[in-house]
Amino acid sequence: MKRSLNLFLLCLMALSALAQSKKQKTVDPLKGIDTLLNRILKDQQVAGFAVAVVKGDQVIYSKGFGYRDVENKKPVTPNTLFAIGSSTKAFTSGLVGLLQKEGKLSYDGIATSYLPQLKFYNDNMNNQITVRDMMCHRTGLSRYDLSWFIFNTSNRDSIIQRVRYMEPTAAVREKWQYNNFMFLAQGMIVEKLTGKTWEQNIKEKFFDPLEMNHSNTNIFEFEKDSEASLPYTINNKGAIEKIDYFNIDGMGPAGSINSSVNDMTHWLKVWISGGSYKGKEILPTSYIREAASSQMVMGSALPEKDKDIYLSTYGFGWMISSYRGHYMVEHGGNINGFSASVSFFPTDNLGIVVLTNQNTSSVPEIVYSSIADRMLGLKNIDWNGRTNKEKTAAKEREKAVKKTVENAKVLNTKPSHPLKDYDGLFDNPAYGVINVTFKNDSLIALMGKEKLLLRHYHYDVFSISGIDKNGKIDTAESDLRFNFISGQDGKIEGISIPLERGMKPTVFAYRARAVELSATSLAGYIGNYGENGMSKVYLKGKVLFVSVPGQPEYETISVGNDTFNFKNLKGFSLKFEKKEGTEKVISVSFIQPNGTFKQVRKD
Repeated sequence: MKRSLNLFLLCLMALSALAQSKKQKTVDPLKGIDTLLNRILKDQQVAGFAVAVVKGDQVIYSKGFGYRDVENKKPVTPNTLFAIGSSTKAFTSGLVGLLQKEGKLSYDGIATSYLPQLKFYNDNMNNQITVRDMMCHRTGLSRYDLSWFIFNTSNRDSIIQRVRYMEPTAAVREKWQYNNFMFLAQGMIVEKLTGKTWEQNIKEKFFDPLEMNHSNTNIFEFEKDSEASLPYTINNKGAIEKIDYFNIDGMGPAGSINSSVNDMTHWLKVWISGGSYKGKEILPTSYIREAASSQMVMGSALPEKDKDIYLSTYGFGWMISSYRGHYMVEHGGNINGFSASVSFFPTDNLGIVVLTNQNTSSVPEIVYSSIADRMLGLKNIDWNGRTNKEKTAAKEREKAVKKTVENAKVLNTKPSHPLKDYDGLFDNPAYGVINVTFKNDSLIALMGKEKLLLRHYHYDVFSISGIDKNGKIDTAESDLRFNFISGQDGKIEGISIPLERGMKPTVFAYRARAVELSATSLAGYIGNYGENGMSKVYLKGKVLFVSVPGQPEYETISVGNDTFNFKNLKGFSLKFEKKEGTEKVISVSFIQPNGTFKQVRKD
């Protein structure tokens, strides 16, 4: 009897536990999350954001917060389009993975063999760097982001040519260093091997089969969409301010996809499932395995607070880490007016996408962390509150740095030259040309599309302030400063600018402005100069050339005042002298680093 009673009680306990288990399983882990997300929207002062959560093959949450258009109070929805920035990279590497499957390339094949116009700084790099090296940022090149960001162009061939002038800061495979140019190169390899543009490949291989019908790769198509979000930032006064869209189609494979959280859930399902969507293979499982696993160590450290495992590596277009003991694969994205995060947890069958219309925003990380805590059954952490404290501390550090910089300024100095002497073109082949003009007693610089006012800081160093399209000067000065360099002859020969953190300053070499002359004017310089006419000056079309026995011919560029610089020889020029009161040329002086040599015209 006693045994029967015990068995009965055990059965009751088991049934009770089972009922409790079923009850727990029906509890929504995201219950009440809207309240938190609305608080994040307010505390982090963003215009708007959207978030979606995938569990297995189901979208269990999808919602928008705030506004896609603040002025007209148009709300963000799960179908609102945002620029996803560098979250594009996983798509680009995915195209490379498909080519590997088709046998058209090897991850470990030499990159330049697939894309001949890609050249690196030296032959060692040309002969070593593989496609895999580019896919996981281990080429030895640092970011060089201001090259494509400031000196922006839609011409991919022009952009990729800059790589050959980028000096490495580490040996190949020695160090992880993020470089957007390497994802442009992957996109261009795809274009060359398929005979189609990167944009066409993205649509045909991913957007169409994944039913990402709202997504695109073109900023102009993006702007026209009725669900498009406007881009915003926080201005110097701490207010939300609309800014212009930024067209990066030249660097498209590194970051130009525009999408919605609803569309991006289809992409997440591919990665969670191991490569398929609705039973159709989109990416090979073998590729998913490699892309979402460690290819290169990003950095070493010990676990931080609330993280019981430390992991920081890079796969193919994905960053791999441990989120509170859970394997996490993620990539963020930032471009003018937009921030994004796309992440998934392979062993938990969980995916989260957060898109916002504010640049360099911390919202994506706060949101995915808050959702991951609940979905993974972890003790909730107040990520929003932590970020608020960190922002306050960051402002204090910024004040301290600003004070230190102000103390470093040397008072009561002046430029070594009259301001007009700083007028000229300054060129660096890894970046572009800075056009400095002297106008109305001020120096104005054009860097790509950026217009800047140069103010004397100390000695030959000038601070810079932006000038907007309406001519309004930004009251805040940039941390970047232009340091003008003089040569031994005292003349300005370049600008030194610290563009890359941890690297020596970048030097933009001075070159005088070309002055266009008519064919008639140029003809006046033609002739033989020196004893026995050893130097010959002649025209080819509208270009003046000079030749000296035993040397190649030299192309020249007119810089005005009867002076011509040698196009490809720094420090060499021709200065023609005319008979007083006439236009007749009687001699030429060869100006070069080791002296000036005059030759009389013989004809």
